[in-house]
Amino acid sequence: MIQRPEFTHLLALPRLRVQNANAISSPLTHGFPAMTAFLGLMWALERKTYAAGLQHLEFNAVGVISHGWQELTTPGRFKTFRQTRNPLKRDGKVAAIIEEGRIHLDLSLVFALRINDWNESRQAADLQAVADLVAGMRIAGGAVLPALPATFRHRPWWADMRGDAWEKNFRNLCARLLPGSALVSRDDVIDHRLEQLKRHDNPNATRLDAWLSLARVDRRYEPEANQGKGGWASSRQSGSGWIVPIPVGYGALSSLYESGSVPNARDATTPFRFVECLYSAGEWIGAHRLRAPKDLLWYADSQTDQGLYRCRNDYRPPNGAADFI
Repeated sequence: MIQRPEFTHLLALPRLRVQNANAISSPLTHGFPAMTAFLGLMWALERKTYAAGLQHLEFNAVGVISHGWQELTTPGRFKTFRQTRNPLKRDGKVAAIIEEGRIHLDLSLVFALRINDWNESRQAADLQAVADLVAGMRIAGGAVLPALPATFRHRPWWADMRGDAWEKNFRNLCARLLPGSALVSRDDVIDHRLEQLKRHDNPNATRLDAWLSLARVDRRYEPEANQGKGGWASSRQSGSGWIVPIPVGYGALSSLYESGSVPNARDATTPFRFVECLYSAGEWIGAHRLRAPKDLLWYADSQTDQGLYRCRNDYRPPNGAADFI
């Protein structure tokens, strides 16, 4: 059973500039970092706040608003990652190149907090303490650059999600994060595309075929188009949204081993399991289209009995899965 997060406040850290973050989000995808990186950031931040005496802040979910990015690739039709020039070795020979993908990010983070007792006199100090901690951390392996001169829109703030005013407070939060796009989950489009493939192209199509079909743009010639004159049609129709393939967690490849039973494991005090990456589909939507906090927030869902360790998001499109995808 999925355990959805409980929270009382949203804490926004706007306009963070991240340099040289990891652009290889999984063995099959590249570009914007995986959501697992931001959940890992949230847990690391919670440990740091606890050590700093902020035990009353409980971090339960995180949302990401992207304002822009620059993936470091070569120009041209077929892009490759730009690699760094490493120093020469002691003998003067050229050091081996270790391929890595890097990306610069301009983003805002929104953390869902559960706070039982938050004294108003310490709220401003707590916000600044969290912002200072994040400034000294790495986000998806990238360094956080010094903040720009503080303006009203660039200062960290919080929104109260209790009572009847939550909807107004959430709308104000989204408005202050514009212009920007939020990454949301679209598991439903894979099922919809699978039905299309089985109905029109391949009765034996699998979910992998559907996922690969969503990850690319196919063009094929249709003789009956344009009143029998023929024409080229694209699999990605206008208005279908900014659908992207994304990694969403890990699936078990083995049973759960007792802590310390697997040699050379990084942590000998934690149970161990071999896993592989899980993939799904996501969509970038404007922050003004978010209707509730659940549309924005991602949280961890660990089902050890089924071997699933997933990042989940509860966004649902207003009219269900679009027929034009």
